[in-house]
Amino acid sequence: MFACVLGGCGKGTAPSTINEPANTDPVKIEQPVLTLVVGSLASDSGNIYSGEIRARHETQLGFRIGGKIIARLVDAGARVRAGQVLARLDPADSSLQASSAQAQYQLAVADTERYRELRSKGFVSQSALDAKEATLKAAAAQAGLTGNQTAYTVLRADHDGVIAATLAEVGQVVGAGQPVLLLAQDGEREVAIAIPETEFAGLKIGMPADVTLWSENNRGKYFKGRLRELSPSADPASRTYAARVALIGPAKAAELGMTAQVQFNSHSGHEQFIIPLTAIFQQGDQAAVWVVAADRSVSLRPVKVAAYRDNGAVIASGLTAGERIVGAGVHKLHEGEKIRIIEGEFASGSAQ
Repeated sequence: MFACVLGGCGKGTAPSTINEPANTDPVKIEQPVLTLVVGSLASDSGNIYSGEIRARHETQLGFRIGGKIIARLVDAGARVRAGQVLARLDPADSSLQASSAQAQYQLAVADTERYRELRSKGFVSQSALDAKEATLKAAAAQAGLTGNQTAYTVLRADHDGVIAATLAEVGQVVGAGQPVLLLAQDGEREVAIAIPETEFAGLKIGMPADVTLWSENNRGKYFKGRLRELSPSADPASRTYAARVALIGPAKAAELGMTAQVQFNSHSGHEQFIIPLTAIFQQGDQAAVWVVAADRSVSLRPVKVAAYRDNGAVIASGLTAGERIVGAGVHKLHEGEKIRIIEGEFASGSAQ
């Protein structure tokens, strides 16, 4: 019976062992986070714009008088020399006017000579001779004017160059000054490009640029250029700003009409990077990013954003090449938290 009591006592001690507090601390699970290496992102050396090679000086040539075009001696693409005849107007009317003015001039000369002789003999007054002298001068001027207008029926090139476009055809009646031909003068070459509104503020006159051509024979060749002209107002239809980039030095390979790419160089003095907009953690007015340390812990670092673009944020300072940052889910992290790194790619990281 004693043994039973002992046995019963032994069984009674079992619950105290079961009710002892157990270690219930949850296992810390590192959350997977998409990360990017700053050095793998495209550095920001300026957007790339496509444009067309144009002449520095383009002249719209037209007749100085109106009339009907009876001949056009050049077509688009023709190379011309200064003084070369390009087109002609019907000279019939101007020739008649010149003949009439010449006849009036000859009559005025005869009248003036007769009055000079009469004045020398005292048969006419000085005022009468003065009137004839004035009439002679007017007739001479009119004869010279009509003679010039006859010469204006011939259109000549004022510079060496290439005919870039024909703006009128044979048989067409044109007015004085109406463009007939577009002459691209020899000499300097430029690239005509269009700047979107979002990039206008970052460009300044004189900014250096690299120019490349699309042609097969010129791939891989770079030409130096500079921003020479930037329109202060946007085109009402496209909402872009017209700009001209002048090529520096000889550029014989840059033929008129060729397609070219222009990339403006950065003046920041240090390398800039484009990171995804999802990597920006905004703290009031201060932008920051989560930087991943070697032990996979994250820390928040302030950065300076130079510009926000459709393809990402341009970081002016705060990051260096080779650093790993968090690319998404930045609002779910805490200072010092360790993460499980997931390698990511920034498909929109190009500055181009």
